[in-house]
Amino acid sequence: MTPDNGRRSAIDHLADLVAFDTVSRNSNLALIDHVEAYLHRFAIPTVRIPDATGLKASLLAVIGPRDRPGYILSGHTDVVPVDGQDWTSDPFTLRRADGRVYGRGATDMKGFLACCLARVPDMVAADLQTPLLLAFSYDEEVGCKGVTGLIDRLPSWAPAPIACFVGEPTGMQVVVGHKGKRAMRVTVKGLSRHSSLAPLAVNAAEYAAQLLVRLKQIGLRLRAEGAQDPLYDIPYSTAHVGRIHGGGALNIVPDRCELDFEFRALPEDDLDGLVGEVQAFARETLIPEMRDIAPESDIVFEPLAAFPALETPDDDPAVTLAKRLVGRNDHAKVAYGTEGGQFSVRGGIPTVVVGPGAIAQAHTPDEFVEVSELDRCEQFIGRLIEHAATTSA
Repeated sequence: MTPDNGRRSAIDHLADLVAFDTVSRNSNLALIDHVEAYLHRFAIPTVRIPDATGLKASLLAVIGPRDRPGYILSGHTDVVPVDGQDWTSDPFTLRRADGRVYGRGATDMKGFLACCLARVPDMVAADLQTPLLLAFSYDEEVGCKGVTGLIDRLPSWAPAPIACFVGEPTGMQVVVGHKGKRAMRVTVKGLSRHSSLAPLAVNAAEYAAQLLVRLKQIGLRLRAEGAQDPLYDIPYSTAHVGRIHGGGALNIVPDRCELDFEFRALPEDDLDGLVGEVQAFARETLIPEMRDIAPESDIVFEPLAAFPALETPDDDPAVTLAKRLVGRNDHAKVAYGTEGGQFSVRGGIPTVVVGPGAIAQAHTPDEFVEVSELDRCEQFIGRLIEHAATTSA
């Protein structure tokens, strides 16, 4: 039963959130309805930022004075699919066992959202001198798409924030940097023939393979000659091909092949330049060769996902505050991406990534978060509430 002050545990809130199947291909509006109704019980003002279809929305809420800069607590509502994964229990029903809670999104990243919601009654009860903003987005898992509209809406909703804390799973370690990403789909369009006439055809799979080799060469060059940062687990920028598909039978020259690739780059390396290098190789070397045989041949590049790198100076006041709130003095950088880069680059907001759980659990079957991690996250938010109640920007 919910206490009179509305206080529920983070695990109670997490059970509610996990029950919403917000895989990125689905609408998240039922979850947004649920969170908004909860916040409205405390008379907290909210605004929705819908996507173009009206089937998804981000949510922005402010607790405390609206005329002062505040601190953002940010997280995404979408999760990755469970298709093909072998789960011990229903992934959309939270299960507690052995000091852990299991469910899709438990660590990435509904656990953080649940901790924020669990602390809402404390935020309301405190006489906040500095406001706290909740920023819940959609479509992070498919390219950090939903947060851009939320960031663009911020200036008309509240004064420029002091800092943003993105609650992706870091084991409650303060993360000050992550790599940026560009992901592309390449469609190679050739000319089909019977395999006995292969020299008269344009083999799309062979030209896609040349692109793959070029990407491998770029990756090796980045490792040997590109920027290096020892704070990252992979201290250099990387190139990766994740999918290649073409052809249907051995005796038919394939006229179409698709290849998906990505670059994950340190801030010092030019992501757009890396993609441009691959496009130039296709345009200047491969396509002319293909069109010598079939003028209609082509290589088409389609963006799949993009987000900027995060690089917050380790002496930034946001970093200093985050370390004090978590009670540890170290910081790190990570290879995986977050919405932190968008808040930092697009929004100009000093940003730190810090949240409960381990990234190794993200996207896995039987995804879990340690209950102790949720407790530590709640303590972090509690200290932030105390700071916001005693400090005025």
